[in-house]
Amino acid sequence: MEYKTTDELQRIAERHGEAAAGTMSREQRLQRWVELLRAQAGRTLRTLHGTEYQPPEVRDAMREDDSPISVAFADPILRLQGLRDDTYGEAKRFFDLKDREMHHILCYCHLGASMTAESAAARIAAIAAPPAGIIGQAWRVLAG
Repeated sequence: MEYKTTDELQRIAERHGEAAAGTMSREQRLQRWVELLRAQAGRTLRTLHGTEYQPPEVRDAMREDDSPISVAFADPILRLQGLRDDTYGEAKRFFDLKDREMHHILCYCHLGASMTAESAAARIAAIAAPPAGIIGQAWRVLAG
């Protein structure tokens, strides 16, 4: 995880003032997350173990250092937009994702203990902009 001082974060936020000034749509928030991950494409990130088996309150509190969610939380723009921490539940709320979508993006059972940032970006991009036509319809049904 990259650490920045408050002054550095403020300068970054000012450079991205347009995005920070207004409220980003769900698609814009997801796209920003994809861009952040693609900027670190080869980085190894951790998955979350057994998200589908946890009770909601436990699942919502799940987190890992160096996870795709921690990449989003490290971004000052997404924090200015309202991302409060790097837990499963907060990412689900902030990005307006369903448990099935979160499971597809983050779960150990699909990916093993780790994944690349590019792999996470591809999974999020597919949720943000599913294919058109019959394949897209099937995707939306499967994604819940």
